[in-house]
Amino acid sequence: MIERYTLAPMGNLWTDAYKFKTWLDVEIAVCEAQAELGYIPAAAVAEIKAKAKFDPQRVQEIEAEVKHDVIAFLTNVNEYVGDAGRYIHLGLTSSDVLDTGLALQLVASLGLIQQQLEHLMQAVRHRAQEHRYTVMVGRSHGIHAEPITFGFKLAGWLAELLRHRDRLCQLQRTVAVGKISGAVGTYANVDPRVEAIACQKLGLQPDTASTQVISRDRHADYVQTLALLGASLERFAVEIRNLQRTDVLEVEEFFSKGQKGSSAMPHKRNPIRSERLTGLARVLRANALAALENVALWHERDISHSAVERVILPDSSILTHFMLVEMTDLVQTLQVYPENMRRNMNCYGGVIFSQRVLLALVEKGLSREAAYALVQKHAHAAWNQPQGDFAANLKADPEIQRYLSPEELEACFNPEHHLRHLEEIYQRLGI
Repeated sequence: MIERYTLAPMGNLWTDAYKFKTWLDVEIAVCEAQAELGYIPAAAVAEIKAKAKFDPQRVQEIEAEVKHDVIAFLTNVNEYVGDAGRYIHLGLTSSDVLDTGLALQLVASLGLIQQQLEHLMQAVRHRAQEHRYTVMVGRSHGIHAEPITFGFKLAGWLAELLRHRDRLCQLQRTVAVGKISGAVGTYANVDPRVEAIACQKLGLQPDTASTQVISRDRHADYVQTLALLGASLERFAVEIRNLQRTDVLEVEEFFSKGQKGSSAMPHKRNPIRSERLTGLARVLRANALAALENVALWHERDISHSAVERVILPDSSILTHFMLVEMTDLVQTLQVYPENMRRNMNCYGGVIFSQRVLLALVEKGLSREAAYALVQKHAHAAWNQPQGDFAANLKADPEIQRYLSPEELEACFNPEHHLRHLEEIYQRLGI
């Protein structure tokens, strides 16, 4: 729940301290690469690694004067390193550090998101197995359709989450990219081999062809993928909200001891967590639009994307992680009411079995048109009537009796027929 959720560890990845750490990691990796290639003394690198550190507050003080974050950072680092600091940032431009460091933040964030996605999949898989045979009515257009099981509904959620797992794996390859190519990306003052060695040390791949920045299609992919994951979580949340409606009440969010639903109405038990998830998905989608707007930069770069990313990347990462945590707990503690499911499924005398009666009549030789009209007449006569009983209407009709015996008609109302192939779906999902 939101009361228990803390920004750590995801929030820690988006602090100034962690950002500066990634910058220092990049600078040191570059120094090591340059030393391996003989561009700078190995002793200087050893001294840099021993002495280099930073003070976020001091960086902010310097930035207030110089109005440049990377220069402020380098100035502060050199206050600790001394003379050997002249080899730091040699031949680099600010975006080499900014974008490569940002890649490290994105990769770390994806690791936490992937980990929490696995927890959610495990929770959904468990509940899908638990309710494998819990029969309920399926709905289309919000109207009763034909029988399914609650486990089958959850199996559909699991299949969707598995696709998201694949997307996140691909996304990690997309964003795990660094660039140490200098101003405008031509390697004019830095050997491409330095980039290759430094990126390998950092667990990244060199960008194929950067400008002064890594192209922002990668970052837009990141935010859009999270927004799509959020859309799926919203779909699950909306389903829970609909199934918790008082007139349905087939599932319900866990309502803890002492919890209150309304300041005015003591009886209220509201699906507040599902509603929260529904709302947060809108923020992720809005951020995706901003990420798309960031793709079109002027020439080899401008910084119109920078301020936007300082908002949307941490916000989208933290929001997605929180939503996964929230949905995991929601699924694990979800209250399921099989008796209400059976009650709802059998209202109006089992009208949801109309197709089975239709097909049985066609198999007996009645034309489809005639059979449809006959079945629809009895279904609509039962629909929305206090004592409406579709099954009783059929049993009392001599025309139905001409084609179907009482036993054959009764068989049409057996929900097991609708579930006979669900095992194949479960087998595909390995549950």
